[in-house]
Parts: sequence; C-alpha cells; structure tokens
Amino acid sequence: MIVDDDADARAIYGSYLRAMGCTVFTARDGAVGVEKAAALSPDVIVMDLAMPQLDGWEATTQIRSSKETEDIPVLALSALELSKDSAREAGCDGFLAKPCQPDLLWWQIRALLNLNKH
Repeated sequence: MIVDDDADARAIYGSYLRAMGCTVFTARDGAVGVEKAAALSPDVIVMDLAMPQLDGWEATTQIRSSKETEDIPVLALSALELSKDSAREAGCDGFLAKPCQPDLLWWQIRALLNLNKH
C-alpha cells in the first residue's frame, strides 16, 4: 500500500509496482492509510512522512500500536532526507529518500519481505 499525499507519486510508484505483479492499494493521507492498513492488511506499506492532517510519523506510530497492523513492514519514502532517524523511531523498517527510482523502491520492498534471491 502506498500512502502519499502526492497523487503523482501514488500513480508512478503504483503503476511500477503493478507492472511488477503487485496488487497496489493507495491512501492520500495518514488517516486513510491507518484505516486501510487495518481493513486490508497489506504485505508492506510505503509511507510518505510529510503529509497534512495525519503525517507519516504519527500514522506509523498508530499502525505499530494496533495488534492488527503492528507486524506490517513500513518503508518511509520522503523528500525529508534528514528524517531517517525519526522515521525509525516512529517504527519504520526502512527509509528511502525522494526522488526515488521505482526499481530501487521495488528492491527495498522485496528486501523487507525477504524476497530477494542471493
């Protein structure tokens, strides 16, 4: 699931991940992301950090505090490169800086899901 307030980011990354064979859900903000995480139980969440209303830090904290969603890997994807440490503190399992090439995002998702073959 891609949680990002930028429609272009949702479209670009969503299209690429669909081309890689993924089922992709999207959310336009953190509140919707938390709701969809509980309802859909996605394999991984790609979380933008800087969003209006409920930001990615708080959304990740809420996801981590729920028994239903606490084990879903969360990958922070943010233009705020200095946010790497705070993303980890909020519960993110990984961090990529925007702009990010879709193939790097795909590689990181596969790493979080232990799908990369050595």
